[in-house]
Amino acid sequence: MKASAPGKIILFGEHAVVYGRPALAIPVTQVHADVEISESSRAGIWIHASAIGLHAELNSLPSDHPLAAVIRKFFPRPNTFPSPLLRDPLPRGEGGIEIKITSTIPVASGLGSGAAVSVAMIRALSSMVHRPLSDDQVSAMAYEIEKLHHGTPSGIDNTVVTYAKPVYFIKGQPIEILKVGKPFTIVIGDTGISAPTKESVADVRKLWEADKTKWEKVFDEVGEIAKKAKEKIESGRWEELGELMNQNHVLLKEMTVSSPELDKLVSAARKAGALGAKMSGGGRGGNMIALVTPDMAEAVARSMKEAGAKNTIVTNVS
Repeated sequence: MKASAPGKIILFGEHAVVYGRPALAIPVTQVHADVEISESSRAGIWIHASAIGLHAELNSLPSDHPLAAVIRKFFPRPNTFPSPLLRDPLPRGEGGIEIKITSTIPVASGLGSGAAVSVAMIRALSSMVHRPLSDDQVSAMAYEIEKLHHGTPSGIDNTVVTYAKPVYFIKGQPIEILKVGKPFTIVIGDTGISAPTKESVADVRKLWEADKTKWEKVFDEVGEIAKKAKEKIESGRWEELGELMNQNHVLLKEMTVSSPELDKLVSAARKAGALGAKMSGGGRGGNMIALVTPDMAEAVARSMKEAGAKNTIVTNVS
């Protein structure tokens, strides 16, 4: 059994989306997580994720381990598990399964690594036990796992990764697939610095709890930017997104979630001809994005690398 899921990048609205404001995000198909499940002659459910140095049997992992949590949703009884070949529960001791996880998505970089692995694993496991799940069910299950990764996630990562389409997202409201009036190009720049989203989300919450009036106004500003961006994307006026990106980045800096490395890449992209640029995701590291005309993508990506980007991805939004 095999399944894959793409990465994602947030265009507008990160952090404010946790507080009920809208956000826009797109799938990034150039990177992906892959899960392959096969039968094994040895007993148990074995998980292999070389990227994080994990090679373990399910029962050796704590209950709040994100990968273990996904698997236990499908195998609630510790002594049995379905065989994908026999289609019946096999008593432990009569063989087991091997779950191999590979991913080209950098961990803790704002590209949705955790959500992609969860979605790919949920789909592979549901196929294996012959319980096909709808996208809504996959996303809801992945959201529960996101809570283990991020504490108080918005739900945007699991949504974009599951549906693999651009979305306009407001927490607690029905998913809205974003209609792109005219394709546009984004360059993603990776600082190479791992930055767990859970920490930056928690720090923004502390700021909000200390002065809710101030930060609600900031979140309102971010939300208005996201609404304007949606209008421009749907009407095909993507060239006007650049200034909105610049404005959003200023507000993210105010939230203390940017970093010198992110600011340097943002500045380099703008100087090289990008129409606008901002950090993306949790911040404090991870990735930033730049809006470019297709003919400028290469030059902007090159400037970002010269400014310290460890990797760049050019992706088209359509």
